[in-house]
Amino acid sequence: MLQSFDLVIRGGSVATPGGVVAADVGVTAGRIAAIGALTAHPAAETLDASGLHVLPGVIDSQVHFREPGLEHKEDLASGSEAAVLGGVTTVFEMPNTQPATTDAAALADKLRRAEGRMHCDHAFYVGATAANIGDLASLERLPGSAGIKIFMGSSTGSLLVEDDGALADVLRSGQRRVAVHAEHEPRLRERKALAEASGQAEFHPTWRDVETAVTATTRLLRAAGTTGRRVHVLHVTTAEEIELLAAARDIATVEVTPHHLTLEAPDCYRRLGTRAQMNPPVRDGRHKAALWQAIADGVVDVLGSDHAPHTLEEKSKPYPASPSGMTGVQTLLPLMLDHVAQGRLTLERLVDLTAHGPQRIFQLAGKGRIMRGYDADLVLVDLGARWRIDRSWLRSRAGWSPYEDVEVTGRPVATLLRGQVVARDGALVGEPLGKPARFAETLLT
Repeated sequence: MLQSFDLVIRGGSVATPGGVVAADVGVTAGRIAAIGALTAHPAAETLDASGLHVLPGVIDSQVHFREPGLEHKEDLASGSEAAVLGGVTTVFEMPNTQPATTDAAALADKLRRAEGRMHCDHAFYVGATAANIGDLASLERLPGSAGIKIFMGSSTGSLLVEDDGALADVLRSGQRRVAVHAEHEPRLRERKALAEASGQAEFHPTWRDVETAVTATTRLLRAAGTTGRRVHVLHVTTAEEIELLAAARDIATVEVTPHHLTLEAPDCYRRLGTRAQMNPPVRDGRHKAALWQAIADGVVDVLGSDHAPHTLEEKSKPYPASPSGMTGVQTLLPLMLDHVAQGRLTLERLVDLTAHGPQRIFQLAGKGRIMRGYDADLVLVDLGARWRIDRSWLRSRAGWSPYEDVEVTGRPVATLLRGQVVARDGALVGEPLGKPARFAETLLT
């Protein structure tokens, strides 16, 4: 008797860990039950993927959805809507909300807010502070926790961990991999007057210069080596950091963003002004080329969007009073599919960076791979679709993107979360289905 399925996705080119193969995908109870020739098998529902590629849903391990406290920019509902429309099925959300996510009560509050409102699966980082060091080992293992996030620079109040002693203390407190924003805060303070005197967004990579990034990353790697703690360096931007990180593969993993791979100084600042302003900054072509080479060399492990929305009114403030950050969760996959179309990376490498890599590094349970037994988190894409990113397609509450009116090749057609279609042809489908992500490292304790 032929095996029956809840859903069969028929006729697609499927990106499995062994490569892209022509196959059907059978789904039962929200999980992948079979991959192969399933035409004769009965199914309660079928989805035609002819001419499309079936990829693992994107795991975006760096987003800022701004809730609680900053919902005028974004909230968990609108951010997750943008995510699934762009092919993202799991997000890790950052702790610099108001109040910051620094204790069990704040984490529980975010999980309550997400229930019944988020369209994608989710986990929330806990921010390290001088006051919660003694609690970090337990906080990182709570259900729904993505682990610990350290801000070495570019934060305010209690979330800033800028001195070496506090950094080492944080790294000694726990076992899971720690995500780190590495900029050297003392140098940023020393040089801020230069940015204020310039008044021009084009000065941003001069204020937050290469030395600011390299000094912080050097300090971080030294502390990680001393304490034996694994670290994940977020949004790496410089050629010099890539060299340091390539020599520290035993202790450090690397994230880059589509922004730093796509935009380039000084042109982006001349075109977009403060809309191109983010931390660490978009840099010139030398650094952009180094990031692409690091992808080719296998030094980069993950692509994260660093989705960090601000309103256009806020971004219109005079530099440097203008806030840093731009939207990105919805455009991550379209931008990178366009890079695939342009020959800058293979589809297989893109899948590794957006799904296999984050699953491997953060030990996500049942996510990030098209394999039997894994959650049927999938995105169907048309690699040949040529289209223009239009503001009407964007779902973020911020309402804008640095890529508006940019033509790209490659488009998400449908997004599935645990076997349920949640977005199709540019529209949301059904009610929010997002649940807290699970991590193998916490399930073992």
